[in-house]
Amino acid sequence: MRRLVSAGMFALPLIALVVLWAIVVRAFDVNPRLFPGVGAVGAAAIESLADGSLLAHVAASMWRVLVGTVLALVVAIPMGIAMGVSPGISSFFTPIFRFFSVLAGIAWIPIATLWFGYGFGAIVFVIFNAVFFVVTYNTLLGVASIPMPLRHAAASLGAGPWQQVTQVLLPGALPNIVTGIRTGLGFAWRGLIAAEMIATNVGLGYMLFVARDFYRTEVIVFGMIVIGVLWLLIDRLLLVPLERATMERWGMVRAA
Repeated sequence: MRRLVSAGMFALPLIALVVLWAIVVRAFDVNPRLFPGVGAVGAAAIESLADGSLLAHVAASMWRVLVGTVLALVVAIPMGIAMGVSPGISSFFTPIFRFFSVLAGIAWIPIATLWFGYGFGAIVFVIFNAVFFVVTYNTLLGVASIPMPLRHAAASLGAGPWQQVTQVLLPGALPNIVTGIRTGLGFAWRGLIAAEMIATNVGLGYMLFVARDFYRTEVIVFGMIVIGVLWLLIDRLLLVPLERATMERWGMVRAA
């Protein structure tokens, strides 16, 4: 019951926004080519579900996010641990990371299309950059926050380099890593939509871009709603529970 009440309270502002939208469009007789009514968006939703186009766009976008994020994590977590352990590596790479962290995401789209062409590779590259720098930096912060006496104690008990990484450094940095994943995915989602408007012929961003050419504002608004709802589902059903469970596991917060 508590979860239902919490879900209802979370959805209430969104419902109020839809009601306000319907009232304003009708009261001011807004031109549907500028902004559609609720009914027109509902009809666009039914149409895209019936012809299967929505499923194709969502599947393509989600697959790109998954591949780009996994590749980024495979590289970012070891890199962050190495920077947290070695002052030399950290000193060398920190200026580079500060420089490229500003460029992560959509700034890479023009050159990504030159390197990989228009399609899967360019979009995955953009997502990789959006996630990589955030997760690496958060992993570095997590490793740096582990007290040195704890590392020395593990070494005195016979823990080798691999045991220290798997049993001390990685578990200790995990709350920061999960926070970085959550933040990085937010950047990746925005980068995905921007890249799909330019570098592909299928995906949620492409759906918005094509609808603009035909003045189908109802499809544009429906696509925006789908993008927002998908992100809310990913964040609330996957990332927030994962972050909460990680913090509870390592004693940062108490289980409710």
